Amino acid sequence: MAISSKRTHLLLLLLTFLCLSFIGRGDIVSDLHSLRSQSPSGIIHLNETLLNRIFTLSENPRSFYLIIFFDAIQLHNQPEPNLKSIKSEFALVSKSFIINNKNSSSSLFRIFFCDIEFSESEKEFIKFGVEVLPNIRIVPPDVNDSKSDSIPMDLVDHSSLAQSISDFIYSKTGLLVGKIHYPPIFTKIQLGFLVLGILLWMPFMIRKLILGETIFHNKKIWMFGTYFVYFFSVSGSMFILIRRIPLFVIDRKDPSKVVFFFNGNGMQFGAEGMCVGFLFTIVGFLLAFVTRVVVRIKDSMIQRVAMISVMIVSFWAVREVVRLSHWKTGYIVHAYLPSNWYK
Repeated sequence: MAISSKRTHLLLLLLTFLCLSFIGRGDIVSDLHSLRSQSPSGIIHLNETLLNRIFTLSENPRSFYLIIFFDAIQLHNQPEPNLKSIKSEFALVSKSFIINNKNSSSSLFRIFFCDIEFSESEKEFIKFGVEVLPNIRIVPPDVNDSKSDSIPMDLVDHSSLAQSISDFIYSKTGLLVGKIHYPPIFTKIQLGFLVLGILLWMPFMIRKLILGETIFHNKKIWMFGTYFVYFFSVSGSMFILIRRIPLFVIDRKDPSKVVFFFNGNGMQFGAEGMCVGFLFTIVGFLLAFVTRVVVRIKDSMIQRVAMISVMIVSFWAVREVVRLSHWKTGYIVHAYLPSNWYK
Protein backbone atom coordinates (compact mmCIF):
# COMPACT_ATOMS: atom_id res chain seq x y z
CA MET A 1 0.00 0.00 0.00
CA ALA A 2 2.84 2.39 0.85
CA ILE A 3 4.61 1.72 -2.46
CA SER A 4 1.35 2.14 -4.34
CA SER A 5 0.68 5.42 -2.53
CA LYS A 6 4.15 6.74 -3.41
CA ARG A 7 3.70 5.73 -7.03
CA THR A 8 0.33 7.46 -7.14
CA HIS A 9 1.83 10.59 -5.61
CA LEU A 10 4.69 10.63 -8.11
CA LEU A 11 2.26 10.04 -10.96
CA LEU A 12 0.13 12.99 -9.83
CA LEU A 13 3.19 15.25 -9.62
CA LEU A 14 4.26 14.20 -13.11
CA LEU A 15 0.79 14.83 -14.53
CA THR A 16 0.65 18.22 -12.82
CA PHE A 17 4.03 19.16 -14.29
CA LEU A 18 2.95 18.08 -17.76
CA CYS A 19 -0.33 19.97 -17.48
CA LEU A 20 1.42 23.15 -16.36
CA SER A 21 3.93 22.75 -19.17
CA PHE A 22 1.15 22.24 -21.69
CA ILE A 23 -0.79 25.23 -20.40
CA GLY A 24 2.33 27.40 -20.51
CA ARG A 25 2.85 26.34 -24.11
CA GLY A 26 -0.70 26.62 -25.29
CA ASP A 27 -1.74 29.87 -23.57
CA ILE A 28 0.92 32.05 -25.19
CA VAL A 29 -1.39 32.92 -28.09
CA SER A 30 -4.30 33.86 -25.83
CA ASP A 31 -1.92 35.82 -23.60
CA LEU A 32 -0.60 37.75 -26.59
CA HIS A 33 -4.17 38.41 -27.68
CA SER A 34 -4.98 39.69 -24.19
CA LEU A 35 -1.95 41.99 -24.21
CA ARG A 36 -2.94 43.27 -27.64
CA SER A 37 -6.47 44.06 -26.48
CA GLN A 38 -5.05 46.14 -23.61
CA SER A 39 -3.04 48.34 -25.98
CA PRO A 40 -4.85 51.26 -27.70
CA SER A 41 -2.79 50.73 -30.84
CA GLY A 42 -2.81 46.93 -30.66
CA ILE A 43 0.98 46.88 -30.27
CA ILE A 44 2.35 44.44 -27.69
CA HIS A 45 5.27 45.74 -25.66
CA LEU A 46 7.86 42.97 -25.53
CA ASN A 47 10.49 42.40 -22.88
CA GLU A 48 13.10 39.73 -22.28
CA THR A 49 10.77 37.53 -20.20
CA LEU A 50 7.96 37.56 -22.75
CA LEU A 51 10.31 36.95 -25.67
CA ASN A 52 11.94 34.01 -23.89
CA ARG A 53 8.52 32.57 -23.24
CA ILE A 54 7.56 32.96 -26.91
CA PHE A 55 10.73 31.29 -28.17
CA THR A 56 11.08 28.58 -25.52
CA LEU A 57 7.62 27.77 -24.17
CA SER A 58 5.49 28.02 -27.27
CA GLU A 59 5.17 25.24 -29.81
CA ASN A 60 7.79 24.95 -32.52
CA PRO A 61 7.02 25.92 -35.20
CA ARG A 62 4.71 28.54 -33.78
CA SER A 63 1.36 29.33 -35.31
CA PHE A 64 1.91 33.10 -35.58
CA TYR A 65 4.18 35.79 -36.97
CA LEU A 66 5.68 38.61 -34.91
CA ILE A 67 6.04 42.03 -36.54
CA ILE A 68 8.52 43.86 -34.30
CA PHE A 69 9.29 47.58 -34.25
CA PHE A 70 12.60 48.36 -32.56
CA ASP A 71 12.24 51.58 -30.61
CA ALA A 72 14.41 53.97 -28.60
CA ILE A 73 12.54 56.60 -26.60
CA GLN A 74 15.62 58.80 -26.24
CA LEU A 75 15.64 59.30 -30.03
CA HIS A 76 11.99 60.36 -30.37
CA ASN A 77 12.84 64.08 -30.36
CA GLN A 78 15.57 63.72 -32.99
CA PRO A 79 14.74 64.57 -36.63
CA GLU A 80 16.69 61.53 -37.73
CA PRO A 81 15.92 58.63 -37.63
CA ASN A 82 12.40 60.09 -37.13
CA LEU A 83 11.34 57.15 -34.94
CA LYS A 84 8.26 58.84 -33.50
CA SER A 85 6.68 59.39 -36.90
CA ILE A 86 7.58 55.91 -38.17
CA LYS A 87 6.16 54.32 -35.03
CA SER A 88 2.87 56.17 -35.53
CA GLU A 89 2.68 54.69 -39.05
CA PHE A 90 3.46 51.25 -37.60
CA ALA A 91 0.66 51.70 -35.04
CA LEU A 92 -1.69 52.70 -37.87
CA VAL A 93 -0.99 49.41 -39.63
CA SER A 94 -1.58 47.50 -36.38
CA LYS A 95 -4.94 49.21 -35.77
CA SER A 96 -6.01 48.66 -39.38
CA PHE A 97 -5.14 44.96 -39.20
CA ILE A 98 -7.29 44.52 -36.08
CA ILE A 99 -10.21 46.45 -37.61
CA ASN A 100 -10.07 44.53 -40.88
CA ASN A 101 -9.83 41.11 -39.21
CA LYS A 102 -11.99 41.55 -36.11
CA ASN A 103 -14.47 38.99 -37.47
CA SER A 104 -11.75 36.55 -38.56
CA SER A 105 -10.08 34.97 -35.56
CA SER A 106 -7.98 32.69 -37.76
CA SER A 107 -6.23 35.71 -39.32
CA LEU A 108 -6.22 37.78 -36.15
CA PHE A 109 -4.22 35.14 -34.29
CA ARG A 110 -1.69 34.74 -37.12
CA ILE A 111 0.02 38.13 -36.70
CA PHE A 112 0.98 40.09 -33.58
CA PHE A 113 2.43 43.60 -33.83
CA CYS A 114 5.04 44.27 -31.15
CA ASP A 115 7.70 46.77 -30.11
CA ILE A 116 10.94 46.52 -28.14
CA GLU A 117 12.48 49.50 -26.37
CA PHE A 118 16.27 49.79 -26.37
CA SER A 119 16.80 51.05 -22.80
CA GLU A 120 14.65 48.19 -21.42
CA SER A 121 15.82 45.33 -23.65
CA GLU A 122 19.29 46.09 -24.93
CA LYS A 123 20.15 42.37 -24.92
CA GLU A 124 17.30 41.67 -27.33
CA PHE A 125 18.65 44.26 -29.76
CA ILE A 126 21.94 42.37 -29.70
CA LYS A 127 20.19 39.01 -30.22
CA PHE A 128 18.39 40.36 -33.28
CA GLY A 129 21.54 42.07 -34.52
CA VAL A 130 19.87 45.48 -34.62
CA GLU A 131 22.52 48.18 -34.84
CA VAL A 132 20.73 50.94 -36.76
CA LEU A 133 17.30 52.47 -36.27
CA PRO A 134 14.62 52.58 -37.61
CA ASN A 135 14.25 48.82 -37.85
CA ILE A 136 11.16 46.67 -38.42
CA ARG A 137 11.44 42.88 -38.57
CA ILE A 138 9.17 39.94 -39.24
CA VAL A 139 9.77 36.87 -37.07
CA PRO A 140 8.33 33.83 -38.91
CA PRO A 141 6.86 30.87 -36.97
CA ASP A 142 9.86 28.61 -37.57
CA VAL A 143 12.57 31.06 -36.48
CA ASN A 144 15.25 29.63 -34.21
CA ASP A 145 17.99 32.24 -34.64
CA SER A 146 16.59 35.73 -34.06
CA LYS A 147 19.42 37.42 -35.94
CA SER A 148 19.72 35.34 -39.10
CA ASP A 149 16.17 34.01 -39.53
CA SER A 150 14.16 37.18 -38.92
CA ILE A 151 13.28 39.32 -41.97
CA PRO A 152 14.22 43.04 -41.87
CA MET A 153 12.26 45.65 -43.81
CA ASP A 154 14.09 48.10 -46.06
CA LEU A 155 12.83 51.38 -44.61
CA VAL A 156 13.42 53.81 -47.44
CA ASP A 157 11.56 57.10 -47.82
CA HIS A 158 8.03 56.20 -48.96
CA SER A 159 5.17 58.58 -49.61
CA SER A 160 2.96 56.23 -47.57
CA LEU A 161 4.99 54.27 -45.04
CA ALA A 162 1.93 52.56 -43.54
CA GLN A 163 0.96 51.12 -46.92
CA SER A 164 4.57 50.08 -47.52
CA ILE A 165 4.65 48.19 -44.21
CA SER A 166 1.38 46.50 -45.15
CA ASP A 167 2.76 45.45 -48.55
CA PHE A 168 5.95 44.19 -46.91
CA ILE A 169 3.99 42.01 -44.49
CA TYR A 170 1.89 40.55 -47.31
CA SER A 171 4.95 39.81 -49.47
CA LYS A 172 6.72 37.92 -46.65
CA THR A 173 3.80 36.24 -44.86
CA GLY A 174 1.05 35.97 -47.46
CA LEU A 175 -1.34 37.49 -44.90
CA LEU A 176 -3.31 40.58 -45.92
CA VAL A 177 -3.45 43.55 -43.57
CA GLY A 178 -6.22 45.15 -45.60
CA LYS A 179 -7.25 48.76 -45.98
CA ILE A 180 -5.27 51.32 -43.98
CA HIS A 181 -7.74 53.25 -41.81
CA TYR A 182 -6.26 56.73 -41.55
CA PRO A 183 -7.62 58.88 -38.70
CA PRO A 184 -10.18 61.51 -39.77
CA ILE A 185 -9.07 65.12 -40.02
CA PHE A 186 -11.99 66.21 -37.83
CA THR A 187 -13.86 64.36 -35.10
CA LYS A 188 -17.64 64.14 -35.32
CA ILE A 189 -18.06 66.93 -32.75
CA GLN A 190 -15.59 69.19 -34.54
CA LEU A 191 -17.26 68.48 -37.88
CA GLY A 192 -20.66 69.29 -36.38
CA PHE A 193 -19.46 72.67 -35.08
CA LEU A 194 -17.81 73.38 -38.43
CA VAL A 195 -20.99 72.65 -40.39
CA LEU A 196 -23.04 74.74 -37.96
CA GLY A 197 -20.59 77.63 -38.27
CA ILE A 198 -20.72 77.49 -42.08
CA LEU A 199 -24.53 77.49 -42.08
CA LEU A 200 -24.63 80.53 -39.78
CA TRP A 201 -21.99 82.32 -41.82
CA MET A 202 -23.50 81.68 -45.28
CA PRO A 203 -26.16 84.48 -45.26
CA PHE A 204 -23.56 87.10 -44.31
CA MET A 205 -21.15 85.75 -46.92
CA ILE A 206 -23.76 85.87 -49.70
CA ARG A 207 -24.58 89.49 -48.85
CA LYS A 208 -20.89 90.50 -48.92
CA LEU A 209 -20.39 88.70 -52.23
CA ILE A 210 -23.23 90.66 -53.78
CA LEU A 211 -21.81 93.94 -52.45
CA GLY A 212 -18.23 93.03 -53.41
CA GLU A 213 -16.90 93.48 -49.87
CA THR A 214 -15.21 90.13 -49.30
CA ILE A 215 -11.49 89.51 -48.86
CA PHE A 216 -11.49 87.96 -52.32
CA HIS A 217 -12.12 91.41 -53.76
CA ASN A 218 -9.11 92.87 -51.93
CA LYS A 219 -6.00 93.13 -54.13
CA LYS A 220 -3.64 93.28 -51.13
CA ILE A 221 -4.94 89.95 -49.82
CA TRP A 222 -4.22 88.30 -53.17
CA MET A 223 -0.71 89.77 -53.22
CA PHE A 224 0.00 88.58 -49.68
CA GLY A 225 -1.42 85.14 -50.47
CA THR A 226 0.76 84.86 -53.57
CA TYR A 227 3.94 85.59 -51.65
CA PHE A 228 2.91 83.27 -48.83
CA VAL A 229 2.40 80.37 -51.25
CA TYR A 230 5.71 81.19 -52.91
CA PHE A 231 7.55 81.26 -49.57
CA PHE A 232 5.79 78.08 -48.42
CA SER A 233 6.93 76.31 -51.58
CA VAL A 234 10.59 77.36 -51.75
CA SER A 235 11.25 76.98 -48.00
CA GLY A 236 10.36 73.27 -47.91
CA SER A 237 7.63 73.93 -45.34
CA MET A 238 5.50 71.03 -46.60
CA PHE A 239 8.39 68.61 -46.00
CA ILE A 240 8.93 70.10 -42.53
CA LEU A 241 5.25 69.74 -41.60
CA ILE A 242 4.86 66.20 -42.96
CA ARG A 243 8.04 64.89 -41.35
CA ARG A 244 7.52 67.02 -38.20
CA ILE A 245 11.00 68.46 -38.41
CA PRO A 246 11.96 70.78 -35.50
CA LEU A 247 13.14 74.35 -36.08
CA PHE A 248 16.48 73.48 -34.46
CA VAL A 249 18.09 70.93 -32.14
CA ILE A 250 20.40 71.10 -29.16
CA ASP A 251 24.04 70.40 -29.95
CA ARG A 252 24.97 66.99 -28.50
CA LYS A 253 28.59 68.02 -27.91
CA ASP A 254 27.70 71.33 -26.28
CA PRO A 255 24.18 71.52 -24.74
CA SER A 256 24.52 75.31 -24.42
CA LYS A 257 24.46 75.65 -28.22
CA VAL A 258 21.74 75.02 -30.78
CA VAL A 259 22.10 73.71 -34.34
CA PHE A 260 20.11 75.49 -37.05
CA PHE A 261 21.68 73.92 -40.16
CA PHE A 262 22.05 70.20 -40.89
CA ASN A 263 25.21 69.16 -42.74
CA GLY A 264 23.87 66.42 -44.98
CA ASN A 265 21.75 65.76 -48.05
CA GLY A 266 18.02 65.07 -47.88
CA MET A 267 17.42 66.71 -44.51
CA GLN A 268 16.91 70.22 -43.20
CA PHE A 269 15.77 71.87 -39.98
CA GLY A 270 12.86 74.28 -39.89
CA ALA A 271 15.01 77.36 -39.34
CA GLU A 272 17.20 76.35 -42.28
CA GLY A 273 14.20 76.12 -44.58
CA MET A 274 12.96 79.50 -43.36
CA CYS A 275 16.33 81.13 -44.16
CA VAL A 276 16.47 79.66 -47.67
CA GLY A 277 12.82 80.52 -48.26
CA PHE A 278 13.48 84.09 -47.14
CA LEU A 279 16.38 84.44 -49.60
CA PHE A 280 14.34 83.02 -52.48
CA THR A 281 11.40 85.25 -51.57
CA ILE A 282 13.67 88.31 -51.68
CA VAL A 283 14.72 87.42 -55.23
CA GLY A 284 11.11 86.80 -56.27
CA PHE A 285 9.95 90.06 -54.69
CA LEU A 286 12.73 92.03 -56.39
CA LEU A 287 11.88 90.46 -59.75
CA ALA A 288 8.26 91.55 -59.33
CA PHE A 289 9.49 95.00 -58.24
CA VAL A 290 11.59 95.36 -61.40
CA THR A 291 8.87 94.17 -63.80
CA ARG A 292 6.03 96.14 -62.18
CA VAL A 293 7.58 99.27 -60.68
CA VAL A 294 11.09 100.01 -61.95
CA VAL A 295 10.08 99.85 -65.62
CA ARG A 296 7.57 102.66 -64.99
CA ILE A 297 10.07 105.05 -63.41
CA LYS A 298 10.61 107.98 -65.78
CA ASP A 299 13.82 109.26 -64.24
CA SER A 300 16.60 107.25 -65.90
CA MET A 301 19.10 107.83 -63.07
CA ILE A 302 16.73 106.53 -60.40
CA GLN A 303 15.85 103.62 -62.65
CA ARG A 304 19.55 102.66 -63.06
CA VAL A 305 20.20 102.91 -59.32
CA ALA A 306 17.17 100.74 -58.61
CA MET A 307 18.26 98.13 -61.18
CA ILE A 308 21.83 97.99 -59.86
CA SER A 309 20.56 97.66 -56.26
CA VAL A 310 18.23 94.82 -57.25
CA MET A 311 21.06 93.01 -59.06
CA ILE A 312 23.44 93.33 -56.08
CA VAL A 313 20.90 92.04 -53.55
CA SER A 314 19.78 89.21 -55.85
CA PHE A 315 23.39 88.24 -56.52
CA TRP A 316 24.06 88.08 -52.76
CA ALA A 317 20.95 85.99 -52.07
CA VAL A 318 21.72 83.46 -54.83
CA ARG A 319 25.36 83.26 -53.68
CA GLU A 320 24.26 82.38 -50.11
CA VAL A 321 21.93 79.65 -51.36
CA VAL A 322 24.66 78.16 -53.57
CA ARG A 323 27.15 78.17 -50.69
CA LEU A 324 24.66 76.51 -48.36
CA SER A 325 23.83 73.84 -50.96
CA HIS A 326 27.52 73.09 -51.45
CA TRP A 327 28.12 72.91 -47.68
CA LYS A 328 25.23 70.48 -47.21
CA THR A 329 25.76 68.21 -50.22
CA GLY A 330 29.25 68.88 -51.56
CA TYR A 331 27.67 69.44 -54.98
CA ILE A 332 29.08 72.22 -57.19
CA VAL A 333 26.23 73.80 -59.13
CA HIS A 334 28.16 75.08 -62.18
CA ALA A 335 31.84 75.01 -63.02
CA TYR A 336 31.86 78.65 -64.17
CA LEU A 337 30.84 80.05 -60.76
CA PRO A 338 33.68 81.57 -58.67
CA SER A 339 35.49 78.93 -56.59
CA ASN A 340 35.35 81.09 -53.45
CA TRP A 341 31.57 80.56 -53.39
CA TYR A 342 32.23 77.02 -52.20
CA LYS A 343 34.47 77.91 -49.26
